[in-house]
Amino acid sequence: MNNEQQLIYNEIIFKYNFNEKQKKEIEIGIEKEIDVSIYAKPEFSFRQMSQIRKGLENNVDVSIYAKPEFTYFQMVEILYGLKEGLDVSIYAKKEFNAPQMEEIYYGLIYGLDISIYAKPEFE
Repeated sequence: MNNEQQLIYNEIIFKYNFNEKQKKEIEIGIEKEIDVSIYAKPEFSFRQMSQIRKGLENNVDVSIYAKPEFTYFQMVEILYGLKEGLDVSIYAKKEFNAPQMEEIYYGLIYGLDISIYAKPEFE
């Protein structure tokens, strides 16, 4: 990290009590010149941070899933859909667990009528 990046990093790290893995995700984002303010929050685990960072690296709208109520695994499925250009609003809902999201994702990829099973009550 250059001096400017180090200053940004230090400013963020001193605000909150991050663990070492969270700090590493913040450092990676700063080095890649990503707006880490979107995920440099203690309510995100380092795994959630990594998925938000990956979304930012892929220029997708992370606001859809950069929410602490989504698990890391849910974030993975939402990011997959965003990278494919899918309408993830169909399954980017906290009432769907990650395996349900995955099934809806594949249905969208294969052009299936997901309205039949895109319901939280289906396992």
